[in-house]
Amino acid sequence: MTFKPGIRGFIMGKGRTDRGFTLLEVMIAVAILAIALVAVFQSQSQSISMAGNARFLTTAALLAQGKMAEMEAADMAGLSSGTGDFGEDYPDYIWRVDIVDTDLESMKRIEVRVVHELLVKNNTYQLVLYRLKTN
Repeated sequence: MTFKPGIRGFIMGKGRTDRGFTLLEVMIAVAILAIALVAVFQSQSQSISMAGNARFLTTAALLAQGKMAEMEAADMAGLSSGTGDFGEDYPDYIWRVDIVDTDLESMKRIEVRVVHELLVKNNTYQLVLYRLKTN
């Protein structure tokens, strides 16, 4: 590479070899990187949301099944509707049991709902059991 003195300093001669990237090339590379990162972060956010939903469904299903097992084991005459919580083990979960008559006089409809109080949407899990009245 040869330099020639000029009015404004040294000017590169004919053997010039430019090294590096132009500003336009850098801006295009940054734009491509930004688009790729947005897609990755959106995917990560969706993954975290789905994991939280799966955790709720698993926990709520087990809690509802446990409460329903209590309803099945109890004497039909002693059953009544009510609400409650699951204690210190599951402080954000509450349950509600509704016992309703059906069109058939010999059947009762037992509905157990488990609700996660901190979730805004998709926070309810419900189980329904039809049970014969025992005389």
